[in-house]
Amino acid sequence: MSQDLPAVLRVHAADSVAVALRPIAAGEQVLGLTVREPVAAGHKLALAAHGTGDPVVKYGLPIGRTTRPIEPGEHVHSHNLATALAGERDYTPSVRQSAMRTVGDAQWQGYRRADGQAATRNEVWILPTVGCVGLTAEEIARAARLRHGDRIDGIHAFSHPHGCSQLGDDLAGTRALLAGLAANPNAGGVLLLGLGCESNQIDALLAAIPEAARGKVRVLSSQSAGDELAAGAALVDELVEAIAPARREPLSLADLVIGLKCGGSDGLSGLTANPLLGRLADRVCAVGGRAILTEIPEIFGAEQALLDRAADRTVFDSAAALVNRFKRYYLDQGLPVSENPSPGNLAGGITTLEEKSAGAVQKAGQARLTSVVDYGGQAQVPGLALLEAPGNDAVSSSALAAAGATLVLFTTGRGTPLGFPVPTVKVASNHGLAQAKPHWIDFDAALALDAGADAADAAFLRQLLAIASGQRTMAERAGQRAIAIWKRGVTL
Repeated sequence: MSQDLPAVLRVHAADSVAVALRPIAAGEQVLGLTVREPVAAGHKLALAAHGTGDPVVKYGLPIGRTTRPIEPGEHVHSHNLATALAGERDYTPSVRQSAMRTVGDAQWQGYRRADGQAATRNEVWILPTVGCVGLTAEEIARAARLRHGDRIDGIHAFSHPHGCSQLGDDLAGTRALLAGLAANPNAGGVLLLGLGCESNQIDALLAAIPEAARGKVRVLSSQSAGDELAAGAALVDELVEAIAPARREPLSLADLVIGLKCGGSDGLSGLTANPLLGRLADRVCAVGGRAILTEIPEIFGAEQALLDRAADRTVFDSAAALVNRFKRYYLDQGLPVSENPSPGNLAGGITTLEEKSAGAVQKAGQARLTSVVDYGGQAQVPGLALLEAPGNDAVSSSALAAAGATLVLFTTGRGTPLGFPVPTVKVASNHGLAQAKPHWIDFDAALALDAGADAADAAFLRQLLAIASGQRTMAERAGQRAIAIWKRGVTL
């Protein structure tokens, strides 16, 4: 990080705190204040006096209320700041003009599918209907990779523990998620591998897949096959032969569908990595592409700013209902809606859910909110979509892939190696993480602090277009591919 950078950053003119860009010692002079106690990088420093119960403002938004008086120069964190979130709310629409910058289009090399969708990878996916055949699916995939080498971009099995002992909406959610994955354009061919006696029957799952995608799907019931490994191998071979002739061609940013995700956030995530994604999302949406925001509990406290960007009253009402439905999900379990941030977030300087949310929603930039998508559904309208899913990294990233994302852009301040069905681009919020974990991280967003936002945006776009065009992410190189399904009901 450049030595010319200031020690702290005041994000918005209305903020009553600043964020430390490096560790600050007691006694240092910062913004005309004497620092009263050590402040770690990513943590907050009071810029003004606060009384007990006063709001603390960051990003121009209240991020909680003080629990005791705070003097200028003090460290502001969980010892003197607490959430002000409660339960469900009545939301009132207001008109807010988009502030997106129009930067222009860019090309990448991808696969155009017969239904018009564009893919960043040309792969065969094996999707088990039930956990009982998850290891069988992985065995079929391993053997197929040895047979076919690099004829296509990959052959992957996505095992999970669900598909049986589920009822009602819980079973329907599992089926919807798997159907959405089967429809993802990165899966040029799909094998649905069943057991035979499970609740998640193959016929019902096949019927849930959008009709345009069913032609690329093959099915196999293990209990009905003599040798399920040989039968599965033959079907995968058939799919490989069908998709191997596909070739990349020049495509537009309008053909991209990007999933927006953060995990292991720190106090710099909302200053570097998340705004970087927001500016990229604006650029994609401005030319007619799609960006998908999820992690509904991690917009609590910042949802009004997002709702104000709804394209119309129907979208506004659907988004507001989704936020309140998620709050009710917490309340019905006897839990507060503010049961967040995680221990890692707290260590990184994030104190309250309002603060976490205010930083997290920046991944969505300033694009108009054009659609709201149920869990397991597909984002089909150009612009920004709000997708129903929790904050859990694996569950929400799997839902992004099921919604049609052909890239998942994943910001992190603490780091994580895990990748998901589509290329998962890990974006570090700080130099320390990028330098410590180069085998996890694809891009260092702290470049924005050194060289400015425009330079970071240009470098990130180059990296992203290369990955969309076939350059493997760090997670892909490490073989990190997984899904997780949102389990919401009883288990029989």
